[in-house]
Amino acid sequence: MLSSMFSEFTNIFSGRKPWDANALRDMLKRNWRLGITSFGGPAVHFQIFHRLFVDNLPAAIATYGLSLGIANIDERLPAPVYALLTGLNAATVGIVALAAVQLSQKAITDKLTRILVFLGGTTGILYSALWYFPVLLVIAGASAIIWDYRWVHRLVSIVRQRGEPTAHDSGHDSGAVELTEASPGPAARRVRHAPTFPQEISAGDGTTLDVENEERTVPALREMRVFSWKFGVMVIAAFFVSFIIVMVLRGLGNINRRGFNLFANLYLAGTIIFGGGPVVIPLLREYIVTEGWVSTRDFLLGLAIIQTFPGPNFNFAVYLGSLAAASSRDLPSAAGAVIGYIAIFTPGLVLQTGFMGLWKTLRRYRWFTSCLRGINASAVGLVYTAVYRLWEIGYIDEAYQSGSSLGREPWWVVVTTTSFVGGMWFKLPAPAAILLGGVMGMIRFGVVKA
Repeated sequence: MLSSMFSEFTNIFSGRKPWDANALRDMLKRNWRLGITSFGGPAVHFQIFHRLFVDNLPAAIATYGLSLGIANIDERLPAPVYALLTGLNAATVGIVALAAVQLSQKAITDKLTRILVFLGGTTGILYSALWYFPVLLVIAGASAIIWDYRWVHRLVSIVRQRGEPTAHDSGHDSGAVELTEASPGPAARRVRHAPTFPQEISAGDGTTLDVENEERTVPALREMRVFSWKFGVMVIAAFFVSFIIVMVLRGLGNINRRGFNLFANLYLAGTIIFGGGPVVIPLLREYIVTEGWVSTRDFLLGLAIIQTFPGPNFNFAVYLGSLAAASSRDLPSAAGAVIGYIAIFTPGLVLQTGFMGLWKTLRRYRWFTSCLRGINASAVGLVYTAVYRLWEIGYIDEAYQSGSSLGREPWWVVVTTTSFVGGMWFKLPAPAAILLGGVMGMIRFGVVKA
């Protein structure tokens, strides 16, 4: 919604579009409800976000209120509360797994994207350094370019040709050679008809597409004319300059105040996060809990409760920022919440704004769209990584306040499966599935512990 308003006002004040009060009212009418109806984060409700933007502010305010409550509760909670929260976590894992499957159905278009989704999920589980996820995505984008340009295919074709017997070795005379040239066999036809990019590329199913002579036309009403490509480059360059400055100051350690360190950590997280809301959860745990600013118990309590809140999972940074500030003496909790909100959302909004100016130019290049195809497939794989990591910390009770695997108790496996099946085949809404998980957690407590 903020992006829609920004684009609308930019067009008006730049003179490209006259003032239209009806258009602004229509934009507000179509977007206002998302802040209070979108549950589970962008990966869960990707169908909604294909059509509309998300208004994050109402959920951010709600998560700040939650942080104030969590900061004042006792160290140990009643046993039924742990059962409720674990049920919410287990159901959330099922919803995120469902989102991963649905995203995979869109991202997988051929063998390459299937492989990239698989490798993104499996390699993401094995390692979790700060530089690791961006490197995976760069490799995936480069792999898609190599595949679409058929560089490997040509190399294999050349190797096969060199391995085939020549006419002299097979005992054919010169007449046979001329006949072969006049009527090429399957191998010769394969070489002759192999696509030579940029005229042709592989479509992934054995066919080829002519992209050099095909004019890509976009309806005038759908064209992005918000910024020029020069302005887009300036915005992206300014962002990376600010990013480098913040990271250098963070690395030098000359600024020991909680506010700056909190901003730097969340600014870094917002920059390198790919794959949607679920992927941010393990990274936020690394940047906030490992620093000692928020306890593992409070992290898991907030994670469980926030899944029932509207808005994207990035709002979790507001909750963590507030608690991180409350644990220090030099920063009020409200300031920490604002810092968390700005730091986690700014990188995405700024980069999106910059690429709005570049998109019209870059989309004309096949290598760019091929790269995006690979990055998208690998990012979907990272959602499966998030499923695993959430599964490993979802179980909390008196003995495991730092979180443990949901696989410790078969009942939580049932809860996760129920939320997945309910959403997949019975169209159960995400908030209903998560609340059902909480109810199932209470049922287990009533049967086992009561």
